[in-house]
Amino acid sequence: MKNSIVKGESFEFALDIINLYKRLCANNEQIIARQLLRCGTSIGANIEEALAGYSKKDFSSKMSIASKEARETAYWLRLIQKSELIDYPLDSLLIKANELIKILTSIVKTMQEKIKSTKNLRLETFKI
Repeated sequence: MKNSIVKGESFEFALDIINLYKRLCANNEQIIARQLLRCGTSIGANIEEALAGYSKKDFSSKMSIASKEARETAYWLRLIQKSELIDYPLDSLLIKANELIKILTSIVKTMQEKIKSTKNLRLETFKI
């Protein structure tokens, strides 16, 4: 999974979030800017950790955290958009955030199913 699509998308998304962060700071909106920067860049960081995971459970856990961070980022983006804190086109960022949420949710669900089926397989091995 070295050339992971979600890894590349989350990195590009983080760069977009950094640009928005700079814009928010220039408008003296530091508190929301920091919240957005923290969760918006955390998505990719957690994906990187997941890809280096030592087990399926570890991978799933980190991807789940990345999904939650993506949801939080979408929340802050919607809040900034609706409150009109700055004049900045946020529609494309919201679309990207929602795409990341969909991809990460799918990854987590698939991995949890694999973990569950592996557990069931192990349990069936020990049934007499």
